[in-house]
Amino acid sequence: MSDLLVHGGTPLRGRLVPSANKNAVLPILCATLLTRQPIRLRGIPEITDVKKILEIFRTLGSHVAVDFEQRVLDVHHEHTHFNEAIHRLPEEMRSSIMLVPGLLARFGVARIEDDVKGCSLGMREIDPHVEVMQSFGATVERRPDGIVMRAERPLRAAQHWLDYASVTTTENYVLCAALAEGRSVLMNAASEPHVQEFCQFMVMLGARIDGLGTSRLVVQGVGELGGGEFTFAEDFHEIVTFLALGAITGGSIAVKNSTPEQFPLIDRTFAKFGVRIVHEGGWSRTEVDGRLRVREPFTRNILPKIEAAPWPYLPVDLLPIFVALGVQADGSMMYWNKVYDGAMGWISELSKFGAHAVMCDPHRVITFGGKPLSPASVDSPYIIRVAIALLMVAASIPGRSTIRNAAPIRRAHPRFVENLTALGAQIEWREEA
Repeated sequence: MSDLLVHGGTPLRGRLVPSANKNAVLPILCATLLTRQPIRLRGIPEITDVKKILEIFRTLGSHVAVDFEQRVLDVHHEHTHFNEAIHRLPEEMRSSIMLVPGLLARFGVARIEDDVKGCSLGMREIDPHVEVMQSFGATVERRPDGIVMRAERPLRAAQHWLDYASVTTTENYVLCAALAEGRSVLMNAASEPHVQEFCQFMVMLGARIDGLGTSRLVVQGVGELGGGEFTFAEDFHEIVTFLALGAITGGSIAVKNSTPEQFPLIDRTFAKFGVRIVHEGGWSRTEVDGRLRVREPFTRNILPKIEAAPWPYLPVDLLPIFVALGVQADGSMMYWNKVYDGAMGWISELSKFGAHAVMCDPHRVITFGGKPLSPASVDSPYIIRVAIALLMVAASIPGRSTIRNAAPIRRAHPRFVENLTALGAQIEWREEA
């Protein structure tokens, strides 16, 4: 068990360079299986899910050389092999399902566990992924020890319309279509920044993809993909996280940000709490006049709200960050998670700080902010940004708090505590058996 001990009440100030986006890094790692050519990735983060995938590659006989200090990874799948009777994809990591297209393309067979999963955000089914594989000609067999997929090589092109704009299902479709014979078209595709970054990597390898950043992707299959070098962009989740940490503690943190064009809606969401985001010279920073305060809407008979849904809505992964701001801001705010049905159950932990928040239903929460808060020991569910949101509240309160079960943070944010310490935070990990 990993807990975070937080001595709050110190305004956080300084500058930092965020890490790469886990949700771009993991599909890109999975995509490297599609080519026999060497690939170099710059900006690779030292996080648990990356280490797990690299260990899978080593098990399969791939060449892996990684320097986490320099954040450089060299991977070469020239001599990779796969045996369905021996090799397992990790059940505890949802991104492992994106290894399936590469295995099908290379070996014509892949096996996954019945219940690959990630954060505890509610039911996250694998059926959409199975439907994608079947649309490209794969057969699916359920066995007592997992699900086995087989396919003739090369895969055949497919037309598909997703039930909802799923990020990983969109990426799995592109992974299948890249080497499939013919022209594949995906409707209702996800278009998040990390999906766009993943598609840019695929194009670098030689994939032919039209419609990047839209809900309609057209992929013309090619005979083979090449290698090359790719540098990850900064993670917009981490950018927002550190901007919010500066604002909630009464400080100001400047964060390197090469994609401010992705931030207009995020900036307006910050503004609902009286936080102004300034983008200047490749960096972003917060400005707050006095206390955080919920901006009064012009329509006085409604509650101000933040709606989170698939891009280009505000990303649902960021909603807990703004809930934390709402706890400290004077005024009331509603938060609406339009994707996950199990993502808001942690709200009761806020009451341990003395915060006032009510869960209206599985998707909506209201905060009544600006109440006196005190340090507390709270329990985080296995959700990355919920652990961070609880940490944010703790960091804004003078005194010592404990965030129990905070290990999910390590799945997405390398050197998180070290970065916060450099900004003036008094925070440390406590490991327990």
